[in-house]
Amino acid sequence: MWKNGKKDEDFKNIGLKELLCVEEDARRSRTEERHVLCRSVQLLIPMFLRRLKLDSAGEDELSEQETALYDRQIRIWGVVAQRRLNKSHVFVSGLNGTLVESCKNVVLAGVGRLTLHDDRVATEDSLLSASCLVRQPDNSETPVKSIAELCSEFLQDINPMIHISIQKGDLSSFGVEFFKDFDAVVVSCCSQSTKKLVNEKCRTLSRNVAFYTVHCRGSCGEIFIDLNNHSYSKKQKESILYQLKYPSFEEVTTVPWRSLDTGLCPLFFAMRVIDKFEQLEGRNVGDTSFKDLPRVLKLRKELCEDQSFDESQIPDTLLLRLLAETTEFPPVCSILGGVLAQEVIKAVSGKGTPLKNCFFFDAKNGKGIVEDISPA
Repeated sequence: MWKNGKKDEDFKNIGLKELLCVEEDARRSRTEERHVLCRSVQLLIPMFLRRLKLDSAGEDELSEQETALYDRQIRIWGVVAQRRLNKSHVFVSGLNGTLVESCKNVVLAGVGRLTLHDDRVATEDSLLSASCLVRQPDNSETPVKSIAELCSEFLQDINPMIHISIQKGDLSSFGVEFFKDFDAVVVSCCSQSTKKLVNEKCRTLSRNVAFYTVHCRGSCGEIFIDLNNHSYSKKQKESILYQLKYPSFEEVTTVPWRSLDTGLCPLFFAMRVIDKFEQLEGRNVGDTSFKDLPRVLKLRKELCEDQSFDESQIPDTLLLRLLAETTEFPPVCSILGGVLAQEVIKAVSGKGTPLKNCFFFDAKNGKGIVEDISPA
């Protein structure tokens, strides 16, 4: 059949040629796109590898088992913070109900290594009676175990992936070099002078070692924190690096009371009065009773006169409670231990805003108070 001087077959041939041309153009276009994509991938892969190398520089990779075990918390603070936590080494001295609770939380979070120090013999009436976590010792058991040994068994059971060791000896005799291997040092159940000594040794080191003390007296307790010069990141719209400078334990405990803000937590002053009383009397920590109240009130009066401080800011009833309640109150142990563990994790991971620099808790009113107590 003819149409405009051409056969239908000629029209079919023209349509076929045009179709082939279109397909050829499409093939060339796809080839060029693949080349562009390949060039992009060649550029991006080295960039990604360099970024990955920078992110993980100096950090040990988490194993599949660790990643699975710590999956939930990795979602909260990230894999980099978890790696730092897994590489950290924490030293804990003077184990009681509060510190056992704190150690439990730190071990479950995945701290790499934990060294326990407490040579006291574990007995049924030991300070661990405030903790329902650790198996209470049977006095008929042989050989007799120390409190550190008993606690290490419990902590190892709840997280077998953590390396737990025991250090023996007198805490005050440990030299400066002993503390250089730790990222955080936590002490309790020792005198004020020993706490000051250990804190100064930690501050002497070239590397930053976080230092903590915790003391629970019945229904009250306090935590002291010294991170020296500490930097941490806080993510808002973007990650921002912050710097904090902390005073030493001695600076805080000897700060002139009249220089502090009015309305400061009364527990701070009451604790200092009791500490001074134990020191003057040559008592062990917590070795007091309600019978000591008259002499403690006399000491409070003398200290307040020397400090030009209103002694009504340190209530008689509060001092009586601190003297009479000589054992830890388990619910307070849980609160203080939880707060302390959280602060240790913040310090070694560099994630989150740390407290500065004292935390007080009183079960009577149920309040936890953070106070920044620093020399003027």
